[in-house]
Amino acid sequence: MAQGSLALGIDLGTSGLRLALIDGEGAVLAEVAGPYPAPFAQPLGWRDGLIGLCRRLPAEQRRRVGSLAVAGTSGTLLLCRRDGSLVEEHYAGVSLAEALPYHLACPEQAAAAAAIAAGGPASSPSGSLARALRLLEAARHLVPGEPWLLRHQADWLLGWLLGDWRWGEEGNNLRLGWDLQHGRWAGAIAAQPWSQALPVVRASGEVLGPLAGRAAALLDLPPGCRVVAGSTDANAAVLAADPGEQDGVCVLGTTLVLKQWCAEPIQGPGVSCHRVAGRWLVGGASNSGGGVLRRFFSDGQLAELSRQIDPAHDSGLALRPLNGRGERFPVDDPTLEPVLEPRPVSDALFLQGLLEGLAEIEKAGWTRLRQLGAPAVQRVISLGGGARNPQWRAIRQRRLGCAVLNRPRLSAAQGMARLAATALPPP
Repeated sequence: MAQGSLALGIDLGTSGLRLALIDGEGAVLAEVAGPYPAPFAQPLGWRDGLIGLCRRLPAEQRRRVGSLAVAGTSGTLLLCRRDGSLVEEHYAGVSLAEALPYHLACPEQAAAAAAIAAGGPASSPSGSLARALRLLEAARHLVPGEPWLLRHQADWLLGWLLGDWRWGEEGNNLRLGWDLQHGRWAGAIAAQPWSQALPVVRASGEVLGPLAGRAAALLDLPPGCRVVAGSTDANAAVLAADPGEQDGVCVLGTTLVLKQWCAEPIQGPGVSCHRVAGRWLVGGASNSGGGVLRRFFSDGQLAELSRQIDPAHDSGLALRPLNGRGERFPVDDPTLEPVLEPRPVSDALFLQGLLEGLAEIEKAGWTRLRQLGAPAVQRVISLGGGARNPQWRAIRQRRLGCAVLNRPRLSAAQGMARLAATALPPP
């Protein structure tokens, strides 16, 4: 690529996509976002959304893109053919043309997943391995003997970008059973009759090849653009925040995600342990988050009602604002029920109770990580849409007992752009 090459970061979030372009110095030149053109579980919406969003970037900047990387929702899993194509079939409520989302637990597969994975994050009924077993069970009844591929959201799109669906990024495959410390599949996963469906795992930041010709044409990007193995959306957000050793990062999006650096890897139910830029990054993702708030209030209502809250005084409510039945972290319990009542007459008081409940879940998350060996967090950097809410910040700071900084303009797409920039050729 010519001098002045740019790096493109792609974030496949829960509610939509976001792209960020940075130059070799790390300055953000452009950022665009938009909803998926299809329901979240439909992979073709990820691809078509990327095509449409990429063409909203200035043409002069698109021509200078020298590398790109993709982040996706860790745990969102689909079954596809060797060429990445989907099957328009259903079995027992499972659609093989759709992905099983990250928050879906498969308790009927819990015993089998635990036996195969022999412990670790893949043993959980809310892990990707349990979802994989459900998909494979449906496929076995529909198309016996078909050579399937199991791919997470970011890895499937990575395959389309490369025209090669072999690969999987290590962080996206931890809950499918990838053992990051030993560089192999955990337990007896590799010995399963369906093991050929597993990806060839590569490290985050590794250059996997050039952009395929068809993808380059549809995205209007240079064919020589380098495709870099990305990471999960939460890890990408951490890269954007650039936290210190005693900082925690909380992503306040549709779900609540906690991340922090740790000297050594730690393990526990619902706990993720990644290696990013050669450092251990630990954390967890709750099923609670901003998605609960949007069930009751619009963005405008959230802003107006929040201004009526006095963060210095408790609401007196004790709510557990989960998006639905089941939790992943700080407790891994697929049967845990939300607590959204009693609902007071005052909408502002109800919102305060929800925000306090979310703060309590966050507090329990940091406590759980510390119990497992992570350092105590002295400061929390907040990202995502919820980081725009000053009252929520004050509630969290009071409950967490440490400084809380809001950085809403930092995005996972920026973090992926910074990772992609490591693969830019020298000027």
